Amino acid sequence: MTPSTAPHGPVTVRVFAQRFSSTPRGARLARHLALHRLDVWGIPYGSDASDTAALLVAELATNAITHGRVPGRDFEVRLTLDAETLRIDVADASGERRPEGPGGSVVPAAGADGGRGLLLVEVLADRWAVLDRLPVGKTVRAELDLPH
Repeated sequence: MTPSTAPHGPVTVRVFAQRFSSTPRGARLARHLALHRLDVWGIPYGSDASDTAALLVAELATNAITHGRVPGRDFEVRLTLDAETLRIDVADASGERRPEGPGGSVVPAAGADGGRGLLLVEVLADRWAVLDRLPVGKTVRAELDLPH
């Protein structure tokens, strides 16, 4: 059999999605549940992939509750895992304060209290983007390439 005609095994894609209150407690819970789900899926606590995912979920969830909060509306975390990639989507209901996307992050002034979250995302993620969320809002997506 040639490689192009060889049978392919089943493709397994795992998905976790949960909405959280737009509060600091909701952001912490999002990080904890995301790490638990990754551990169940075979990405153990304390591994490089788990630690990086923890930072990405924490930063994106904090941004959602800080800059994307709409009173009475939750934010959503969606994890999608296939054999090669972990995708982390954090969506909020606000179309305001939309981040620039890759390459658009500005380094904050020395001594500034904030403004470094998306710089961390840019450094830690293999890819990231800002997407429209229908019917309203935005999704910030970060992807990690997993070791084989």
